Amino acid sequence: MLPAITDIARHVPDAQIDWVVEEAFAEIPSWHPAVNEIIKVAHRRWRKSWWSAQVRAERRALRERLRSVRYDIVLDMQALLKSAWLVRQTQGVKHGLDWRSAREPLASLFYNVRHRVEFWQPAVIRQRKLAGLTFGYQYAGQPDFGLQGFARQATQAPEPVLEVGSAGLNVTELPRLHHLDTDRGYAVIMPSASRDDKLWPEDDWRVVFRRLREAGCTLKLLAGNDQEAERASLLVAGMDGAEVMPRMDLSAVARLLAGARLMVGLDSGLTHLSAALGRPTIGIYRASTPVRTPLVGSNYTASLGDRGASPSREAVMASVEQALAAQ
Repeated sequence: MLPAITDIARHVPDAQIDWVVEEAFAEIPSWHPAVNEIIKVAHRRWRKSWWSAQVRAERRALRERLRSVRYDIVLDMQALLKSAWLVRQTQGVKHGLDWRSAREPLASLFYNVRHRVEFWQPAVIRQRKLAGLTFGYQYAGQPDFGLQGFARQATQAPEPVLEVGSAGLNVTELPRLHHLDTDRGYAVIMPSASRDDKLWPEDDWRVVFRRLREAGCTLKLLAGNDQEAERASLLVAGMDGAEVMPRMDLSAVARLLAGARLMVGLDSGLTHLSAALGRPTIGIYRASTPVRTPLVGSNYTASLGDRGASPSREAVMASVEQALAAQ
């Protein structure tokens, strides 16, 4: 969505853009300077206790917020029944994809204006086209995720922090994310996933790790839960210059990615975020297709493999060499 937001801000003078987003990902819209207000929803949490008093109160508050403003345009970029449920609670002319274009065609019945955007196109292009059709402009140029300011801020060296504790005073310095551990930088690795069919062979990962260490990169492995952290730890067991990062919020992960020399990961939101932040990024696809969701960014990217077709070690290593050479 971020490039579409940039396009709207560029083509619609003085646009006030409010973004409805799942609460777990609400940090992401806040990084884009054109976003005015972030309206949080909690479908994932609510569905566990939909009729509880607390959830009913939260849904009622959301409904009141959505109805409190009459928008010129309400644009559903997901075309799902759960997003259409939100759209129908708003005031304004409702735009979305038509029956043939929507991921869930029934969602199109809730829109006043429906647009045809062919489904086979990469997701970033689809979002930019839908926004252009809605607001009456033709988008052009490379996608701009609007994260330049965030990336610059993230890679600035922080000031020392004074910590006051029961044991006395300690002065510590937060990590300098643009030069962690070595002048030749660090690589961020995302080797784990929620599904086994997304995983890449462990021996192949270790070949990648050895090459990155030879290039002077320390390794920062990301994990989303305890099981993934255990897998990551086993992958780098006995290897110096490698660590499994603790759980972090999205802004902290983004700051880590923004300062990386390169990133290698499975097809995940964090791998796509690395590309969007302009870092050389390699994505390994095994259970999804890069035809619809390739990595997109201003630096070197490689989207390798496909659904049911794991990329070879040689293909990934060749891309690693290109990413190491990218500046």
